[in-house]
Amino acid sequence: MSPRRLVVVGGVAGGMSAAARARRLDESMEIIVLEAGHHVSFAGCGLPYHVAGEVASADMLLLHDAESLAEDFAIDVRVDHEVTAIDRQARTLTVRSPQGVETLGYDALVLAPGAVSVEPPIEGLDAPKVHRLRTMPDVEGVTTQLDALLAVEDSPVAVVVGAGFIGLEAVEALVRRGVEVHLVELAPQVLPPLDAELAVRVATELRAEGVTLHLGVSATSVAPQVVLSDGTTIDADLVLVNVGVRPNSALAADAGLELGVNGAIVVDADQRTSDPHIWAAGDAIQVRLQGTDTPGVVPLAGPAARQGRRAADSICGHRTTPQAPLLGTAVVRVFGLTAGITGLSQRQLRQMGIAHEVVRVHPGNHVGWLPGSQIIHLVASFAPDGTLLGAQAVGAAGVDKRIDVLATAVRAGMRADDLAELELAYAPPYGAPKDPVNMLGFVAQNVADQTMPQWQPDEIDQVMADELVLDTRTQREYDLGHVPGALLVPNTQVRDRLEEIREAAAGRRVAVYCAGGFRAYLSTRILLAAGIDARNLSGGWMTLSTVRPDIQEPAPL
Repeated sequence: MSPRRLVVVGGVAGGMSAAARARRLDESMEIIVLEAGHHVSFAGCGLPYHVAGEVASADMLLLHDAESLAEDFAIDVRVDHEVTAIDRQARTLTVRSPQGVETLGYDALVLAPGAVSVEPPIEGLDAPKVHRLRTMPDVEGVTTQLDALLAVEDSPVAVVVGAGFIGLEAVEALVRRGVEVHLVELAPQVLPPLDAELAVRVATELRAEGVTLHLGVSATSVAPQVVLSDGTTIDADLVLVNVGVRPNSALAADAGLELGVNGAIVVDADQRTSDPHIWAAGDAIQVRLQGTDTPGVVPLAGPAARQGRRAADSICGHRTTPQAPLLGTAVVRVFGLTAGITGLSQRQLRQMGIAHEVVRVHPGNHVGWLPGSQIIHLVASFAPDGTLLGAQAVGAAGVDKRIDVLATAVRAGMRADDLAELELAYAPPYGAPKDPVNMLGFVAQNVADQTMPQWQPDEIDQVMADELVLDTRTQREYDLGHVPGALLVPNTQVRDRLEEIREAAAGRRVAVYCAGGFRAYLSTRILLAAGIDARNLSGGWMTLSTVRPDIQEPAPL
C-alpha cells in the first residue's frame, strides 16, 4: 500500500522523476517536493550552450515550474524551501523558507539533494569575476558579466579551471563568443576520464581553436590575477572554476544514514537507504560500477532519472526495474570533435589489476568512397575471455552512435564474437558493411586466437631495443615520420623480400606497424606463414605517434 504522504527533497532529474512517477502510480497520494533553490526542474546540461548563445534564452532550459507541476501532476512544489534536519524517529523534517521555519511530516521520504561543486584551495574564489557553472543563477551571472565585457572589449580573457566535461563545454562556449581562453588542469591531460592517447587528440583540437592549455598545473590564486603553480600569471577578466563535484550528503549524514565512498548515501537495489522509510536518488548516492565490485559515484542525469523512477516504484509497491551497475557512459562535443566513453577505461583496469587486452581501430564513420568520411579513433578493452569491458572514441562524426552501441554491448556482457556478428544499419552516408563496431570484434577475435599477435604502444622502448621494427607503409609515409631504425618494406613487397626481413631480424621477433594496423596485419600474417615470429602494433602509427611523439624520426616540427 502506498504511503499517504511522500516528501521529495530536491528536484531536477532524480527528485522530479521520483515525484512524477509516484503520481502516475498513485493518484491519491499527497506528494510534496521541497527545493532549496528557486528552480525545481531545469536542464543543467544545457547551461554551457546558453553561454555560447546556441540556446538563446535561459528560460528555454526551464523544463517545469511549480505551477506547471501542480497543473500536470497535482504535485505540491515548494521552491526556496531548504530542509535543515531529518527526525527519523518522528518522521519529520525541519524546513526553512522565506515564511520561516516549519516542521513537516512524511510517510515516505526521497532524498535527491544532488552534488555540490568541489571548492579547491585557491585564493580569491569569492571575487566577482569568479563563477561556477552548475545552476541557473550561475549561468545568469556568467552571461551577464560576459555580455558586459564583450560590450567594451573585442577579446576579453577568460580562465577555465578544470578540463572535465563541463570545463570543455565552457571553453567551447567562451571561444564561440569571441573570448581568449586559458584552460588549466591539474592532471597531465584534458578530460581526465579519457584514455591519454585519445585526450591528446582533444588537446590538439583545443589548441587549433586558439585555446591555451596549462596542463599538470593548478591555480593557486584567481584574483586579482590568476596565478598558476608553475609561476605563470594571467590577467583574466572572467574565471570559471569547475574542478568536479561531491555528493551533497550533509543532511543524510546529520540524520545518521549510512554513507559510503566519498560520503555518498548508501542505497539498496530499490534505492532504499539504511532507514526503511527513506529512499535516495541522483548525484548524492553510491552506485555499483560495471565490471568491478568497487562502489563509486556517477553524477549523470540519465542514471539519476532512472534512480528516481525506481525509488517511486519501490515506494508505491510497484514492480521495480532491477538496478544495473553503471557504465559512466558520457559524450562531449569539443569544437569539431566528439569524445565518448563507456565502461572501464585502461587506467581503471590497470589500477584495479583486471586482466585485459586493448584493441584499437581507426575506421571511417562511413564508407571511404563517399565524400565526407571522417576517421573515428576507437579503443576498446576486452577481458581474456573476450568480454567487452569498456570503450572510448574520438572523432569528427559517428562517435556517439558507436559509443551507444558499445554501451549496450557492455551492459549485455557481449564478447568479441558478438560484436563481430552485430547486424547494424548500413547505407553509405551512415556506415559501412563492416561497421567500426564489427571491426573491433574482428580485431579482438584475431588477437584472442593469435591470428594477429599484437604489441602495445607503451612497449616501444623495449621493442626498439630487442626486436626488428618493420614499417610496412609507403616511402612517402615513412619520410614524414617513422620509428628510428625501422626497416621500410611496404606491405605489397613483403612476400618478395622475406629473406631480406629474415636476415635483418637475425633471429629476433619482428615488430610490424603501418598507419592504422590493417596493412601491418596483412604483413604479419605473411611473416607468420613464413615461419618468422611477428606481431602487429595495436593502433599503428596513428596511435604511436600520438602517445610517443618523442620517438619520431624526423622529429615533428
